[in-house]
Amino acid sequence: MQGVGWFLRKAISLATITLSITQYEKDGLTHIDIDQTATGGIKGTTENRTLDWVYRDHKDGIFGELKGKSRWVKLDDVDDDTFLKTGWDDMDGEHVQSYVESKDNGWTADQVWGFEIMDGKRYYVRHVVVRKGDDWKQARLVYDYHG
Repeated sequence: MQGVGWFLRKAISLATITLSITQYEKDGLTHIDIDQTATGGIKGTTENRTLDWVYRDHKDGIFGELKGKSRWVKLDDVDDDTFLKTGWDDMDGEHVQSYVESKDNGWTADQVWGFEIMDGKRYYVRHVVVRKGDDWKQARLVYDYHG
């Protein structure tokens, strides 16, 4: 669906991914910069998000040419997808929403980021819905949180 070959998908599924996240304010806007590192110190994707809901172009080593936008959002303001809105630790607070369009492969990905409690432990989680034409997939990405 996203134009990623079987071999690369398999390799990614076997890797442990570490996210190094920096959040800061600049010119009145929240910025979130994320560096991904895979098992063995292999550099992954860098995500630089400005939470102003303005499209920015990005070239990703795995997904190709993209454009995306991000914002702080209340769950009530997320479009009708129930999966993106449910299961969060803080159902009333703000979350990060990220929306990405592939320029090369015709898919979109809508994500909501936040925290969930599982078995008494707090995790950083992304709910993701990817669409291409009439096809869609959803994923819940769960990360240990050390913060």
